[in-house]
Amino acid sequence: MSMDDDAFVLGGRSYRSRLIVGTGKYKDFAETRRAIDASGAEMVTVAVRRVNITDPGKENLLEHVPPDKFVILPNTAGCYTAAEAIRTARLAREAGIGNLVKIEVIGDERTLFPDVPATLEAAAVLVKEGFVVLPYVTDDPVACKRLEDLGCAAVMPLAAPIGSGLGIRNPYNLAIIIEQSRVPVIVDAGVGQASDAARALELGCDAVLMNTGIAGARDPIRMAHAMRLAVEAGRASFLAGRIARKLYATASSPIEGMLD
Repeated sequence: MSMDDDAFVLGGRSYRSRLIVGTGKYKDFAETRRAIDASGAEMVTVAVRRVNITDPGKENLLEHVPPDKFVILPNTAGCYTAAEAIRTARLAREAGIGNLVKIEVIGDERTLFPDVPATLEAAAVLVKEGFVVLPYVTDDPVACKRLEDLGCAAVMPLAAPIGSGLGIRNPYNLAIIIEQSRVPVIVDAGVGQASDAARALELGCDAVLMNTGIAGARDPIRMAHAMRLAVEAGRASFLAGRIARKLYATASSPIEGMLD
């Protein structure tokens, strides 16, 4: 398979980029757009409760990140109950953003870990209402399987707490999630540097979503470009197939016949 044929399919749509980026924590909307362009991302996630995307009388993020150029993924960041998340998703659809939604229902204010039962509750309702649901969830294979069975279009296990930059803390759980899933697996939260993104793709994840890892960098534009390269490299490495691990060395060049 050539890299040109390796499309990322999500919710019935194909994407060239496997990097999804957020829009928070930048110094202004101009920097946000520059970072998105440097990342090569085609899908951009927006916190409905925190960024203006509905009031045309105020500065609107969508003026800088237009829906005719990017796929807008509204998210329910800041919601602490299933009812809040459902209401926020409906608001985004009523504003004309579409049926795609990333569900976040936070269960702990300090760590921002998701409330899994509430996430399942919100996902069940929104799937029935025709939303294309992408749930932020813990790296729990059972929870991910249940969300898939509800009809979610992907599962989005965290790599580490939101904004922590700790990287992938439990690659073994991710491996199980990837093995069992029939829908895309997107690492969401915890990526701190380019090697974290590359590792997620090398493990077999279909994509990675990040915000703070780029926006919080000393040079967000340069970091956005680095993340783009890392995702591309990680996917290429996964498709190429790593060599087997061995306990002892093996000569790179054969010596048979050289001394005959």
